[in-house]
Amino acid sequence: MEPLTPQEQMGRLLTGHWLGQAVYVAAKLKIADLLKDGPRSAAELAAATATHAASLYRLLRALASLGIFVEQGDGRFALTPLAECLRADAPGSQRSLALMIGEEQYRAWGELLYSVQTGKTAFDKVFGMPIFDYLSKHEEQAKTFDAAMVGVHGRETAAMLDAYDFAGIGVLADVGGGNGSLLTAALTRHPQLRGILYDLPGVAERAKANLRAAGLDGRCEVIGGSFFESIPTGADAYLMRHIIHDWDDEKSLTILRNVHKAMGAGSRLLLIEGVVPPGNDPCFTKLLDLAMLVVPGGKERTADEYRQLYAAAGFDLARIVPTKSEVSVIEGMKHGTT
Repeated sequence: MEPLTPQEQMGRLLTGHWLGQAVYVAAKLKIADLLKDGPRSAAELAAATATHAASLYRLLRALASLGIFVEQGDGRFALTPLAECLRADAPGSQRSLALMIGEEQYRAWGELLYSVQTGKTAFDKVFGMPIFDYLSKHEEQAKTFDAAMVGVHGRETAAMLDAYDFAGIGVLADVGGGNGSLLTAALTRHPQLRGILYDLPGVAERAKANLRAAGLDGRCEVIGGSFFESIPTGADAYLMRHIIHDWDDEKSLTILRNVHKAMGAGSRLLLIEGVVPPGNDPCFTKLLDLAMLVVPGGKERTADEYRQLYAAAGFDLARIVPTKSEVSVIEGMKHGTT
């Protein structure tokens, strides 16, 4: 095959949202789940999903041309490794991520120009409120968001636990810990650890049930509250994964200063975030930075920007520990304790 011309490459980029929406529709219709027991025809799938058979066939044919499903010689469609990712029960399932990106976030991205022109958050313009307020008022979307974050961050969890040495930490506080998946993995990996999960009261209740189901409720305290107001005391390390990138510098400093107040002299601050590298090489974090602009109103940061943010909140940036995923562990200590 001849290499693509610049015009052809640009054409592929410009039509990228076609593919994203096609994957979203397949996820919404649970096509992958319907195929887990074997191949089925478009007509059979249409009957199961209350869709138009000829149109569903066209969707599946397009996705099969990209390795998402495969059309067999008898006209039936079957799963491929890529399509397996859309099964709701698959390890590391990406179905919820497809739903989240294909619904509210797709509409918000349509206002990227607004965000670039004004510096304001497109999601707020489209839905009339910030995303976390929206999720607090929409239970099903909040559950989808939680599941999507597990799918996104699953690979990061193992990579972070492999890369960072938790020796010397007795109590680990997961601030903004969501549904508890990260703390569950950390406590399971390190039996000496005890945990504190801190998040908004409604989120904390969901996390409490998950930790109980994992048999870890005896080793983990779940506390409801807002990190904009206070942070629980008593932890040896305060971990936040993909929290600070949700917020601008002013709000991030409020959170970090509250952590600073709660920390003992020897406690550690551990941010799990992407670090924007210099240069022009492909970098997912630079694209994620645009998502932060459009959806929550936050930003991805360079190493120097994290160093400046830490200093303003009363921390020294001790080190940045890379992992095998896109994130690093950005370790901070109170001024004068490194």
